[in-house]
Amino acid sequence: MTYRSNRSYRSNKTYMTDKKLGFGGYRNLRSYQQAEIIYDYTCEFCEKYMTYKTNKSYRTYDQMVQAARSGKQNIVEGSQASRTSKKTELKLLGVARASLEELLVDYEDFLRRRNLLLWSKDSPKAREIRALAYRSDRSYRTYMRFLAEPETAANVAICLIKQANYLLDRQIASLEKEFVEKGGYTESLFRKRLEYRREK
Repeated sequence: MTYRSNRSYRSNKTYMTDKKLGFGGYRNLRSYQQAEIIYDYTCEFCEKYMTYKTNKSYRTYDQMVQAARSGKQNIVEGSQASRTSKKTELKLLGVARASLEELLVDYEDFLRRRNLLLWSKDSPKAREIRALAYRSDRSYRTYMRFLAEPETAANVAICLIKQANYLLDRQIASLEKEFVEKGGYTESLFRKRLEYRREK
């Protein structure tokens, strides 16, 4: 599933909300907001479909919740590290991206092992889920009505994760470009030191 047709995801800067973002301002990142929805949704999904009673094991339950949490928390840690280390921020965002990809595969496995349908990117149902991204009051509760049936529940999660991955890819690409053009914290300190010495 691709989200390049969604106008709200086109610009390199659309991984942010309209609010000014300083270091540690992760709550204003669209990638964080999406990852938070995915974490909450995954917790609800696992409670319903991945318990010992329904799945004969808690292992996948724990792995899915931890992958969702890792996706969210590494965005937080990356944002907190951004003031002093762009390199660390990029590394942590990469970990977040990898964690969400792992979670994506778990949802795909859920569908495959139960002989359930994986929605195509152009299916009306997938389009309906993508359209919800425009809602300003969106939270995981926006998607709770889709949890009633396992095929729909897993496919909704897959749509959400692919949106988050697209946002993270744009965020990482923008940060890499900024790092190449302006350098990181060390380079910034070096420039300030040179300016100070010239002024002396």
